[in-house]
Amino acid sequence: MKFCSNCGHNVRFAIPEGDDRSRYLCDACGAIHYQNPRIVAGTLPIRDGRILLCRRAISPRMGYWTLPAGFMENAETTLEAAARETREEACAEVEIHDLYTLIDLPHINQVYMIFRADLIGDFAAGPESQEVAMFAEADIPWDELAFPTIERTLRHYFHDRRDGVFPLHIGAIGLQDRERYFGSA
Repeated sequence: MKFCSNCGHNVRFAIPEGDDRSRYLCDACGAIHYQNPRIVAGTLPIRDGRILLCRRAISPRMGYWTLPAGFMENAETTLEAAARETREEACAEVEIHDLYTLIDLPHINQVYMIFRADLIGDFAAGPESQEVAMFAEADIPWDELAFPTIERTLRHYFHDRRDGVFPLHIGAIGLQDRERYFGSA
């Protein structure tokens, strides 16, 4: 950030008085510009024990498989965001049950919230997907998954399914996990 979005003057990156971390500060109007993590909301759509995955048609990780998920918009709930992303990416409707995985990615300022859901009706590739398909556990393209958050969610699901209990899984994925997918920076 170079300029204040309130008044247009130059900003500096420093720790404001009484704070504990650096922020963009405008000395002209006094604005403190906070930057907070972005929420990614999505679903784990299930039908007859199979999972709906989308092959990405956009960067990053174009051509790799993912669950339908994306950035939450202003003025929507996390449930609304998850359902909207499922409609946009898979042209699918879901009945959302509960929050299933909550995964922090502090190195890229994101929080993933994936909800377990029943897939209702038909599905098709939306504008951000090359294709969509249903996968049984034995057919999951593990080496072609787009993100570590998706792999972790799927592994939790298949493990939990054996016991028939689906608790909320809270965790974090650090830079070392990211490097496994994207290489070192």
